[in-house]
Amino acid sequence: MNTLVEGTHPGGFLVWEAFRDYTGETITVAAGTLGPGTVLGKITASGKYAAHDPAAVEGTETAVAVLWGKAGASGGDAPAVALIRGPAIVNRHDLVIAGTPSEGEIATAHTALLAAGFLVR
Repeated sequence: MNTLVEGTHPGGFLVWEAFRDYTGETITVAAGTLGPGTVLGKITASGKYAAHDPAAVEGTETAVAVLWGKAGASGGDAPAVALIRGPAIVNRHDLVIAGTPSEGEIATAHTALLAAGFLVR
């Protein structure tokens, strides 16, 4: 018998949101090929989004949004949809934080998402 494996899909991280048209918005992803549930930071100088990086100093060190679906910005800026404000509840096990973050960095990202209206469960 074949084993089927379901991958990530758009919005799979979302447990609940108050108003779909309020929480999500089209954004510009600056770099990288990112999947659904990727935690994003906002680059201060450009206003574009990129994968949250706790070691950065250009704005992405603060988690502010969660990517809804895939974003392919490997060749340059790309439009994508992200949850940028709450109220919403997201599944902590379906969130993606780039690199190999420590438990403290993960906790800090979750706290920053809470400030944006996302309860991480």
